[in-house]
Amino acid sequence: MRLALALVHYPVLDRSGGTVTTAITNLDLHDMARSARTYGAERLFIVHPVAAQRALAERIREHWVSGSGKRRIPDRAVALDALSVVPSIEDAYAALSGAGRAGVEVWTTAAASRGLPVTSYAAARARLSQASRPVLIQFGTGWGLAPELIADADVRIEPIRAATATGYNHLSVRAACAITLDRLLGDGRSG
Repeated sequence: MRLALALVHYPVLDRSGGTVTTAITNLDLHDMARSARTYGAERLFIVHPVAAQRALAERIREHWVSGSGKRRIPDRAVALDALSVVPSIEDAYAALSGAGRAGVEVWTTAAASRGLPVTSYAAARARLSQASRPVLIQFGTGWGLAPELIADADVRIEPIRAATATGYNHLSVRAACAITLDRLLGDGRSG
């Protein structure tokens, strides 16, 4: 099984449902890279169309992979080395498979099902163990992935929800990533 993650900054939604580009957040890069490494994902693609934002992500990566950050906290270098910064989701597909979109099984996550069919974590776990193509799980920033990314997915993982309705469901993308990876690849033990 080959697994990679994509942190998508465009195309994503704003609170009104418009398609926007969001800014890179340092904490997202650190925490998602650490989760990716912990659960065995081979890469975390940072998808951003703006060159200045990609340069920022590269500077953060280099600080921890080969700069003074590596000397201070060597474990962080192992995690941040998983980052690949690309201008588009198509570039992530090409880098992962060499065959573009056709060579990748694309999965999406969302806080709401948006009326589309979803796959349970149990079914997704079974499918992941049998995947013949690399699997790329897309995580959206802002208010989630744009509809065209969700529509293009091979698998839409069910939303993460509390057992009791709270009336609120807006996790940080790094928290959603960690929960998703644990549900798909965790050992299932508690305590």
